[in-house]
Amino acid sequence: MQYRRALLAGASYFFTVVTEQRRPVFVAEKEVNLLRDVFREVRQRYPFQINAAVVMPDHLHCIWTLPPGDADYALRWRLIKTGFTKACDPCWRGQPQAVRQRKGQQAVWQNRYWEHLLRDDDDFRRHVEYIHYNPVRHGLVAHARDWPYSSFLRYVRDGVYPLEWGADWAMTDDLGAE
Repeated sequence: MQYRRALLAGASYFFTVVTEQRRPVFVAEKEVNLLRDVFREVRQRYPFQINAAVVMPDHLHCIWTLPPGDADYALRWRLIKTGFTKACDPCWRGQPQAVRQRKGQQAVWQNRYWEHLLRDDDDFRRHVEYIHYNPVRHGLVAHARDWPYSSFLRYVRDGVYPLEWGADWAMTDDLGAE
């Protein structure tokens, strides 16, 4: 079976990217900040808007909107994953994955990622909610506001959510994303 990705220039996409063997790579602020730096570098070269994001210990979810005329999110993900891998451990610099594996070093990322072309405003909203509720769903915090690696507080600051959003409900639609 040949996998086909949805490609629509200027569209918004929901992504799930997972670490290799679900290793908790992002448990410390240092690694999360390094990931942010890599995102910033890639966005400078190949612009895109990050509409919502959450970095979990072993995976991340985000929604991107690409510029008009551009559908190449695969290039951006390749640069982000490669950039983070090279920067997170100096002994890995320039070594292909096969060499790292022979030396007993593990890959950082799973080879693939999951993407979903967002179809309309309701689909967009549901995926933003999924992203922001994810740390609660995984039992990492009691409230979305308490997770430090999320765009949730930006949504509060912009008046989209109240600070107590999601505190009295449980998300039942898992969107099939994990």
